[in-house]
Amino acid sequence: MSIYRFILITILNLTAMHSIAQDTINATNKATDTTQNKAIGAQLNRLQQLQVEHVADSLRKEALQIQISMLKSTDNLRKSELQKELAQLKGQDSLRAARQKQQVDSLRKVVKGFPAVFFNDTLFNVYTRQGSFSAHDRANAISQRIEKVSNDHLFSPDSLKIIEAEQTTDIQYGSTLIMSVAAIDALWMNTKPNQLAATYKSIIGKAIQNYQRETSWQTLLKEAGMALGVIAITLLLIYAISRLFSWSQQKIIAQKGKLIKGLRIKNYELLTADRSVSALLVADTLIKWFFILLVVYLALPILFGIFPWTKDYSVKLLSYFINPVKKILAAIWDYIPNLITIIVLVLVFRYIIRFLRFLKDEVERGVLRIPGFYTDWANPTFQIIRILVLAFMLIVIFPYMPGSESPIFKGVSVFVGVLFTFGSAGALGNVVAGLVLTYMRAFKIGDRVQIGDATGDIIEKSLLVTRIRTIKNEVISIPNSMVMNNHTVNYTIETANKGLIIYKTVTIGYDVPWRKVHEILIDAAKATPMIEAEPGPYVLQTSFDDFSVAYQINAYTKQASKQAVIYSELYKNLQDKFNEAGIELLSPSYHAVRDGNTSTIPPEHLPKDYTSPGFNLKK
Repeated sequence: MSIYRFILITILNLTAMHSIAQDTINATNKATDTTQNKAIGAQLNRLQQLQVEHVADSLRKEALQIQISMLKSTDNLRKSELQKELAQLKGQDSLRAARQKQQVDSLRKVVKGFPAVFFNDTLFNVYTRQGSFSAHDRANAISQRIEKVSNDHLFSPDSLKIIEAEQTTDIQYGSTLIMSVAAIDALWMNTKPNQLAATYKSIIGKAIQNYQRETSWQTLLKEAGMALGVIAITLLLIYAISRLFSWSQQKIIAQKGKLIKGLRIKNYELLTADRSVSALLVADTLIKWFFILLVVYLALPILFGIFPWTKDYSVKLLSYFINPVKKILAAIWDYIPNLITIIVLVLVFRYIIRFLRFLKDEVERGVLRIPGFYTDWANPTFQIIRILVLAFMLIVIFPYMPGSESPIFKGVSVFVGVLFTFGSAGALGNVVAGLVLTYMRAFKIGDRVQIGDATGDIIEKSLLVTRIRTIKNEVISIPNSMVMNNHTVNYTIETANKGLIIYKTVTIGYDVPWRKVHEILIDAAKATPMIEAEPGPYVLQTSFDDFSVAYQINAYTKQASKQAVIYSELYKNLQDKFNEAGIELLSPSYHAVRDGNTSTIPPEHLPKDYTSPGFNLKK
């Protein structure tokens, strides 16, 4: 599993890099948005400046026209100069109007107006300022004035008047100025000031008329009756739902031990009949409350929608349910192309892994031979390549996964990556050691080995640990890093071809002929089970000690995992053969105290002509 952890760390680090890159892009986008906002602000200021210039030129034109009308008919020179200036101002005004229209056309796509709201309804939007009033202030002032006029119970739409002022077209109700429409307002709406004023007048009149109609006492009485009807229907539905689910609960209880007998998986009883009934009753109760809450939730928007003051709450309640559903459906629809991409990528990588598995099987069966590549390397090599392919697949798929751009997803990915990085530092050393041991081919499953002080059969090789089972059935787990740092003795690797040599050194006195000793040692080895006849046993004399000679018996066996039994049988045979020959074994070393009456050799094994004085041995 550690290689999976290693790959996961790599993926998470790549995710963190992706997160950092995305944050950089977001910062760049934010800076771009700021630059765009500044550009829009500059355009609005330029548009306002053009309007100020237009007002100034209009005042100047009026002054020139007054001066021209006051001149005498004989003052033609002065009159010509004033008319020339007036024509120049008209030309500038035409060019300015064209520039204003161009500015408005470019701003209309990005600038949102401020709504003039009355009775929870948006009447129209205000885009420009007038004097010291910003567009937002104008919208609020218009809303307040309309509300003030609506309180007049004698209101009539015909009471609204359009009055032409010097620079604006005003909408008034009696002495109350509701709003002023300037040329720049008409330019935003692609119309003329008097036409826009007439449109706004109609909208305001209808809104006030509708408000007074909906808030009359006759309408309120009807709405109260409808509300009582909705409440009564809601209570009836809740009662019907409660009765229906009470009946269903009784049916569930009645089916205990009949249709409801519990849930069994093979021989394991996951749920008894009582537990099954309890679970079904809980599910029944939850479904009942779900329908009750659904009925109440759907009734509230209808109830709020009856009264004009609470219509806004009705829309909000419906939006709380409809908007999430719409977003979910839209997200699913938008995600379909990415889902298809992920499916195609998964299929491609799946067939790549299947092809790699086919190559692995061919190498293991010996059909496909690669020079220098051993068959026992096929499976671990395939596992490593498979994990790398899967990791690469995840990296490729990651940008198409839902939520991959989410800041929370990025933060969690970075956090988990940091935890794995710091928490698996020691494990990675064992992983690397496990890979090295795999390709060193120092041992395989089933080999009898000695690693440090532990001797036994290999029962498991993983990327983290190597497990051996001793002859006492003790399972020892050795971290791979420790295996790499210790020498390993493999008793099995050459057993099949050359055989394993077992050996034992014994010491015999100088008085015993060495040829006799060799004969006894070889006979003892041949009499031992699981010792190979060919090649036969042989003896090496390894040292001359102070009181004895060291003889080493060597014999071949093909049963490396049965060494304990073979050595035990060999030791028995050595004792028997030397006892039968009347020869003392001097190993391990003994201090001998001779009394001339005793011997270490049992009497039944002494030769009949044995006359050598006995002796007593103390270990």
